[in-house]
Amino acid sequence: MNNLHLRPTRSAPMEIGAIELSRRDDCVNPDPADTVADRINTLLNSSGPGYVLNLCPNTEYMLQSPLLFAAPNQEISTEGYPTDDSRATLVVDGPVANGMGHTTAVSGTCDSCSGIILRNIQINGARDGAPPTGGGGNIEMGGGNANQTVQFVRSYNPRGWTCLHIVEGPYTCTNTLVQNNDIGPCGVDTFQEWADGISVSCRDSIVRNNMIQGATDGGIVLFGSPGTQVYNNTIWITNNTLLGGINMVDYQPWKGDFTNTVVRNNTIVGGFATGSDASSDSLGPNEDDVFIKIAIAIGPRTWFGDAYGSNFSFSGVVEDNHLTGAFGYGIAVTSAVNFTVQNNVLVGNTSFIGVPGDKCSETVPIPSPAPFLYDNTVSGDALQPDFQLVADASSLTCIAAPTSGDYWPFGSDPGSATGPGAPTISDGSPTSSETVSFRRTSPITAGIASGVLLGVAALGVAVWFVRKWALRRAENKKLYTSSRGFEAPGFVKHG
Repeated sequence: MNNLHLRPTRSAPMEIGAIELSRRDDCVNPDPADTVADRINTLLNSSGPGYVLNLCPNTEYMLQSPLLFAAPNQEISTEGYPTDDSRATLVVDGPVANGMGHTTAVSGTCDSCSGIILRNIQINGARDGAPPTGGGGNIEMGGGNANQTVQFVRSYNPRGWTCLHIVEGPYTCTNTLVQNNDIGPCGVDTFQEWADGISVSCRDSIVRNNMIQGATDGGIVLFGSPGTQVYNNTIWITNNTLLGGINMVDYQPWKGDFTNTVVRNNTIVGGFATGSDASSDSLGPNEDDVFIKIAIAIGPRTWFGDAYGSNFSFSGVVEDNHLTGAFGYGIAVTSAVNFTVQNNVLVGNTSFIGVPGDKCSETVPIPSPAPFLYDNTVSGDALQPDFQLVADASSLTCIAAPTSGDYWPFGSDPGSATGPGAPTISDGSPTSSETVSFRRTSPITAGIASGVLLGVAALGVAVWFVRKWALRRAENKKLYTSSRGFEAPGFVKHG
């Protein structure tokens, strides 16, 4: 027997939307496991548009092959729409051989897949320390369709290159909504074993209110995606280095077109010192020596060097983003035309650290770590005034973290949002000594003035340190709150 059910609209997720057909009374039985993927795909293929595939709470589904959406407005979700660990878990469990095999739990890339919804489930890619497997991401959506939604999904531990991929198809994918998801960890920081958090190549889409932890390639990667809006997301690292927080570097497939792509009001949290925070300390060690190499990377040369020749990215907007923790570089811009980069700020305790890694050129030195930099391959860009011109900002991901020493600022990441380690945000009250980047000399780092780099000769480490004294933890909102659409007190907009 089928029941009518009410489906929320995008603009009003908790309001009544269209009445659509067919929620099955019983959720899908996960046993026998070796046939569950085939049985689910039979349901999707035979039930037509608007069918809601109902998974059981607190249940694992061991998949030998991907689940394939088959018709418009279909939905895959957990019964009751839980948002915690009681969400059903799809486990990627198919065969792998010679570096290729099963990598995708759910695919919604068919031409007839407009309006489909993936929501309130968990996806475990089950890589579990193995080398990466060639293939797709945990989730593959987009394609020659429109108006898809991915929300309240946890995706982690992918065998492939990303936790969530929205593909462009024949350049007709449009209007995908990616919101309220918890993503990661994704990949490891071993060379070429990285994975993205969210990878988007669908135009005019929205990526908002997502929590992305432990990605290792890009936290959010925009492959052009003209017209896409990326806002109110929080990205942070755990025990692996992240190459880029938000990446706008890929020339393909949109040939560098970022027209009306806007990245705004996101929080990117680099590494912090591990151990206790003595009130007099500004910097400490990190037991895993992890950081974010570039918080926001713009232009292909920043990432790929001269691999794309004179090609460039163009016409994107990056504004009102917030950086805290340890980075190699804050925002780096190369080979970019007509970008607008304004009102991006450093909050809390922030340091810029790094040494040349083994992939760096022996003949062309990388620039010293710094908050905001660009080179002369940039033209027509409107950059905020604290950007620093450097000789060459190519191939910056070759930078490496120092392997020991007190270079990481004290602070907390959003993963410790409950309990005594809850993250703090400064009150944002500017003083006469501060610039738009909230630069302030800390008493423990005498000799580090605004815009001056400290070279530690023994290690060849460059450090640029910022400390903004904060209110007590009990008096501040958590970083998590900022990813849910609230304006935290430390996020002061300038301009």
